[in-house]
Amino acid sequence: MKFETKAIHGLKDTEKGNCEWNNTINMASAYKTKSFGEPQDFEYGRVSNPTRSELEKLMAILENGKHGYAFSSGMAAITSVFTRFKAGDHIILGTDIYGGTYRITTDIFGKFNLKYTFVDATNLDEIKNAVRPETVAIFIETPSNPLLDITDIRGVVKIAKEHGLLTIADNTFLTPYLQRPLELGIDIVVHSATKFLSGHHDIIAGIVVVNDDKLAEDVWFAQKAIGAILPPFDSWLLMRSLKTLKIRVDTAQNNTLKLLEFFRNHPAVKKVYSPIEDDNKGKEIHKTQASGIGAVFSFILKDEKKVKTFFENIKIATLAPSLGGPETLVTHPSTVTHAEMPEEEKNARGITNSMVRIAVGLENIDDLIEDFKNALEK
Repeated sequence: MKFETKAIHGLKDTEKGNCEWNNTINMASAYKTKSFGEPQDFEYGRVSNPTRSELEKLMAILENGKHGYAFSSGMAAITSVFTRFKAGDHIILGTDIYGGTYRITTDIFGKFNLKYTFVDATNLDEIKNAVRPETVAIFIETPSNPLLDITDIRGVVKIAKEHGLLTIADNTFLTPYLQRPLELGIDIVVHSATKFLSGHHDIIAGIVVVNDDKLAEDVWFAQKAIGAILPPFDSWLLMRSLKTLKIRVDTAQNNTLKLLEFFRNHPAVKKVYSPIEDDNKGKEIHKTQASGIGAVFSFILKDEKKVKTFFENIKIATLAPSLGGPETLVTHPSTVTHAEMPEEEKNARGITNSMVRIAVGLENIDDLIEDFKNALEK
């Protein structure tokens, strides 16, 4: 089946499927024991739930993986994956990375003596040179947030295999519709399902998908032990949203291509960041590992003093820090998504006060262009 068909019908042939028409919501917190002393699929809601189980199966199908797990947020998903590591372990991460991932790495797991190194993940030599005897994993985002840098997934996997390392990829920006890292050799894929997978700015959720059975056991144990699970109603909402993922992403991506052309040619704009810019050194690599650019890009205003005026004069787009929903959202990475990153770190990464990130929605493109044109001219 093609992607959009799998998103709608993919659960029909799964073993032990609980899927009914429109996926029933099972809100139970505990389940009657059918036979004393015998294991059963559902016993306690934190450990397993029929509705959440269906969502997890569907996400595994869409990522072409074997095992899926649903969490209460994207950060809960990443945190649960990070519990595989122990004190003294070392991980390598890209420098341009979501602020929440930076925060848990440095401020939370760093307190428990997890070692880390941030490198330019677009440069495979930097990744190779960062490997130590105690290195256990490489964590990447591609495209990255908010610079839209591209990491060579196959190249990272090759380095990891040479050194026996785990690979983790955050696939939030492109979703399994446009990019499937597991097919390229990545061990663990994570999503903030709050974004495009949900698509309506109305739930918070996280997803982990793996192929390896042992990794699956570790992720499931963390999910069970920590308990940062996705509730049944939210699981049902997310399954409903996945049925329209392709058409939503297609529409938002088409809008993005037209907005990119507008911003590239506007005199108030100094630079545009997207996977298909000529100065993005990963442009050709991106074409080999993804089937689209998604619907997020950033730009730099020539005059930093005009940033506040720009935000104050937007009328249709919304000033908010998320992405992937029907509404176009505009945010200021330096003071919002990456606010807790030290100033010197932000400046070194290029996340300046003049940078604006746009998560493109489903509005009429002419209305969006007119809105941004008015804001820039003000």
